[in-house]
Amino acid sequence: MQHVRRILVVDDDPTVAEVVTGYLERAGFAVDRAEDGPGALRAAGLHRPDLVVLDLMLPGMDGLQVCRELRARGPVPVIMLTARSDEEERILGLEVGADDYVTKPFSPRELVLRVESVLRRATVAAQPGPPLRAPGLEVDPVGRRATREGRELALTLREFDLLTYFLRHPGEVCGRERLMREVWGWEFGDLSTVTVHVRRLRSKVEDDPAAPRLIQTVWGAGYRFDPRRDDTGPHKNEPGPRHEEAAPRGIGTGPRHHETGGPRQVGPTSTEKG
Repeated sequence: MQHVRRILVVDDDPTVAEVVTGYLERAGFAVDRAEDGPGALRAAGLHRPDLVVLDLMLPGMDGLQVCRELRARGPVPVIMLTARSDEEERILGLEVGADDYVTKPFSPRELVLRVESVLRRATVAAQPGPPLRAPGLEVDPVGRRATREGRELALTLREFDLLTYFLRHPGEVCGRERLMREVWGWEFGDLSTVTVHVRRLRSKVEDDPAAPRLIQTVWGAGYRFDPRRDDTGPHKNEPGPRHEEAAPRGIGTGPRHHETGGPRQVGPTSTEKG
């Protein structure tokens, strides 16, 4: 009997939660729902989810704190729902361990595709072969385990995949578009996602993340993984995040109901760039 993947949807807007739940169930997922942070933690304790769709703007305990609590319990993929104008909050979401984000308003069909993409990356068959090594680092793609100086690294799904990709392509200049295509599996998307994940990965594998020697920035081109530790050249700053375009209409438009007393309206949907 095929295992049915379980998704936990956390959103305090009942209209958004109902629509998202309906699309996920039609795609074959089992869905649990929670409307606030404490409820999400209780639901995750009762039935461990395969993935969490988590609204950033929750009353009381916000999505960032919920994400930290969930990841402290063990690895679980998280897709954050964010307002398009909240770029700083979105980046914070990635930095506390979210694997992906979808901006409001959004197409529920796009969200389902993102869920399937993240789950596919989490369960994709690893390429056979010996562990991958660089000075001080060892990655076991089959066991999905990474160590630095003999100590296991706490990496998110995307961070592990990104480190594995760098180790398989030492010395190559990898542009952000290439990394998004090869590591995330997307043809389109916000390239600042790659920038944030590289910054997080550096904080875990570099002796001095402010002056990285393993994952070097090649100005105007991308990143180069250099397993040699003899590069003492200056580090150039990361390229800034790309400015986003105006959002199409979709789920999540309008003011939040706990601020105005009424639920948001669900407008017509259209697929955003993923």
